[in-house]
Amino acid sequence: MILQALVEYYEALLRQGKIAGPGWGKAPVSFRLDLDEEGKIIQLSPLRIHQKKGKKEVEVPQTLRVPQPVKRSVDIKSNFLCDNSTYIFGVDEKGKPERSLQCFEACRELHINLLEQAQSPAARAVLYFFKSWNPEEISKYSSILDNWKDLMSGGNILFFYDGKSVLEEEEIQRIWQEHYNRTDSGNCGICMVTGKETSLAVLHPVIKGIVGAQAMGTSLVSFNAPAFCSYEKEQGLNASVGEYAAFAYAAALNELLSDREHKKTIGDTTVVYWAEEGDPLYQKVGAAAIFGADEESGLTDQDLSLIFDRLRRGEAVEVDEQQLDMEKHFYVLGLAPNAARLTVRFFLRDSFGSMLKNVAEHYQRLEIVKPEFDKFSILPMWKLLSETVNKNAKDKTPSPQMSADTLKAVLTGGTYPASLINGVMMRIRAERQVTRGRAAIIKAYYLRNENKDCPKEVLQVELNEQCNNVPYTLGRLFSILEQIQQEANSGINTTIKDKYFNAAAATPAHTFPVLMNLAQKHLRKVKGDKGEKLAEWFNTQIGALAVLIGEEYPKQLNLPQQGSFQLGYYCQTQKHYQKKEEKADE
Repeated sequence: MILQALVEYYEALLRQGKIAGPGWGKAPVSFRLDLDEEGKIIQLSPLRIHQKKGKKEVEVPQTLRVPQPVKRSVDIKSNFLCDNSTYIFGVDEKGKPERSLQCFEACRELHINLLEQAQSPAARAVLYFFKSWNPEEISKYSSILDNWKDLMSGGNILFFYDGKSVLEEEEIQRIWQEHYNRTDSGNCGICMVTGKETSLAVLHPVIKGIVGAQAMGTSLVSFNAPAFCSYEKEQGLNASVGEYAAFAYAAALNELLSDREHKKTIGDTTVVYWAEEGDPLYQKVGAAAIFGADEESGLTDQDLSLIFDRLRRGEAVEVDEQQLDMEKHFYVLGLAPNAARLTVRFFLRDSFGSMLKNVAEHYQRLEIVKPEFDKFSILPMWKLLSETVNKNAKDKTPSPQMSADTLKAVLTGGTYPASLINGVMMRIRAERQVTRGRAAIIKAYYLRNENKDCPKEVLQVELNEQCNNVPYTLGRLFSILEQIQQEANSGINTTIKDKYFNAAAATPAHTFPVLMNLAQKHLRKVKGDKGEKLAEWFNTQIGALAVLIGEEYPKQLNLPQQGSFQLGYYCQTQKHYQKKEEKADE
């Protein structure tokens, strides 16, 4: 299913002229090697561009269309016209000069075989270079020595002639295409992707751009040990995929991974997404909806809210003066690094409208009163997952499996993973802080994963003063007691929350009698410093909440009940701050 969807995407891009045909691919090129008509080196010069990486601007190799790069492991295989210094010059700093010469000889043989009969000046220049080049004479070329360090790091070199890439020559393109078309594995069978009888791929192309995977690329499909093979078949013959399908899916996936607008990282999972027929507008809207609006998408949170509102009302959605077809298929693929091959975390295929609807419902579940300083109108995925991470930790990456499972739940409308609520509760216990994001997760989790100990009456956007749920009311009471302490000791740095919050949420019967005694002492100070009216108001609040709680405090609260407690605390605290802001505005 994954390979078939990627092949279809490749063919859509090919029809639109947005991707290279079979036999061609993309590779990062660091240098251009200019030759004269006799194949002698004029100069070697960098072929890099400036690109923003975070806040910095860095130099990176140009990604260019080149003959399909070969897949290497320990064997010696040469690329055509674009390769590293080991193959082009026969030199490197790996301490194996004999192997370097073998690599150069393989490269020389390939180019002489393909270009011997060529007539164009560019092809003849490359041919003469390989016939005359002596690796021992490399020190004579100052332009090579000037770039020696970068050259030895493995950057690719592309031949140029008369100021242009030799790959612009029609004759050279034709020679390579004919060579590629003649090449097959010699193993025929039925391709399980296309359903056609064809030459089967023994080795699949590598996939590059997966965060945490090998820089040289990793396989999505591979059989690198006898234990993975069946019926005496070797390597890729265990997976009946034709050479065309293997090339097409890898080309499509590498194209997605090379484009920042088509990939995001969640935990250790690299997520790519695409729409049927490769329409970029759907990818832009989908990315903004799933991962949050940003400058790259060109959409704002207000734009997303408008889109979600139209979806809820069943109205047509228009973006950039184009009406979106909600029945168009949309794909999301999550890939993670592994030892020998990539791990597929998830693969989702649904209508675009259905996925957007699931995301909209997720955001609706997350809605909760927020502090004035919080500028996020919608909590994006990265912000949500960061609520499960220790802010002081060196590695602030959320749990990989939890991140993938949460994203999958959001896109499919399924239940949230238990690891999400456990991660949030762990952070609350460790930091004694119920942030907007953590309160939103608790609310959303129990709205979707229903539990009688955290009922809907506590899962409201704002404070529910009519709620008589005891854990929720206890959370409200704790917030009131904290406010009393702050009024009694203005500017206090450490409150009862720092010492008693976890115990109050878990064992109220043990903790609240202590807190109530402290509150009476604090109230006497409030009464003396700020007057009877404020102390009376606090007493009234405590009395009203005490009636809802009853004569005895619960001995213990389970996890969902603690969620109710924390929501009560959070909403009561936000109510208090809202009143302060209203008074300040007056």
